[in-house]
Amino acid sequence: MKIQLRDITMRFDNVTAVDRLNVTIEEGTLVSLLGPSGCGKSTTLFMLAGLYQPTEGELYFGERLVNKVEPENREIGMVFQNYALYPHLTVLKNIMFPLKMAKVPKKEAEERAREMAALVQIDHLLDRKPSQLSGGQQQRVAIARALVKKPKLLLLDEPLSNLDARLRLEMREEIRRIQQEVGITTIFVTHDQEEAMSISDKVLLMKDGKGQQFSPPQDMYDYPENQFVAQFMGNPPINLLSVKLGNDLQTIVLPDTEDTYQLDSLVKSYVDSNSKLELGVRPEDFYIESDLAKAGITVEVMMVERIGRDNLLYARLGQTNLRAIVSPDVKVNQGERVKLAIRPGRTHLFDRSNGQNLLH
Repeated sequence: MKIQLRDITMRFDNVTAVDRLNVTIEEGTLVSLLGPSGCGKSTTLFMLAGLYQPTEGELYFGERLVNKVEPENREIGMVFQNYALYPHLTVLKNIMFPLKMAKVPKKEAEERAREMAALVQIDHLLDRKPSQLSGGQQQRVAIARALVKKPKLLLLDEPLSNLDARLRLEMREEIRRIQQEVGITTIFVTHDQEEAMSISDKVLLMKDGKGQQFSPPQDMYDYPENQFVAQFMGNPPINLLSVKLGNDLQTIVLPDTEDTYQLDSLVKSYVDSNSKLELGVRPEDFYIESDLAKAGITVEVMMVERIGRDNLLYARLGQTNLRAIVSPDVKVNQGERVKLAIRPGRTHLFDRSNGQNLLH
């Protein structure tokens, strides 16, 4: 089912939780609503579920306007953060419960429940109670219960937040497998960028109730539309340097030095040399340039930390601290001065007045 949010707004007294949100979610895709606490992602999910009615705007499921449609009539399945299983019922009866409420014949309800249990790989646990299950198993029961009604939209509200790191990884892979197997439109709320990056067809990144960017996750990482997006995505975070722009709209002057660096492309012409700009470079987009005659940024190495197969350099350019992920094959020592070059096409330039990326 295709979902459309048209100028969706949600206000609580004087607080605007969601502000004129416009998004189209294509049928059969998995979209993550991502952002920091209080950005409006759960409020958006609750409006989709019918738990909140938008203050303004229109919400369409397919061609159907659903602003005033009750939750039970929206053909949705929902999985909450705490799973909300019935402790006194077996796994089988938990999964069957929505069908019982819909007055589906018992035999058919049990067949459908067993089918869903097999899909989420818990068909060997049907006689157990929730207290006898691990967190991951309880999660699977909740997903099976949400899917047993054969909804057209699956809503997941931070479903992995109560699991340990290893189980989170396993369950996000499972959620993606189940979603693709069923082919259901799915909306997944999370504050974890790695989670969103790993399972989504598209990510909607939100801040202060507004959508910041809606795109495939790799596009969001590689081509952030503004500085907030660039800073939110990535770990270690993106490096930002306050720079000045030359009159040719391609040369930047680095902080605390008179050194210059040539950008790969011209900056949009409406930016003048007095604009306050931030150069953004992700740590993995630096590399050590051994040829001192070539372009680069000369920095002092403050610390070298081994992180798995790479080295993480902590360096300083004047008063600005930088991080660079480099190959351990290149030997670098604390206190040494090295030249960091930037991989072609991997620079970002942000206008500090509005945060916009001037190169993408």
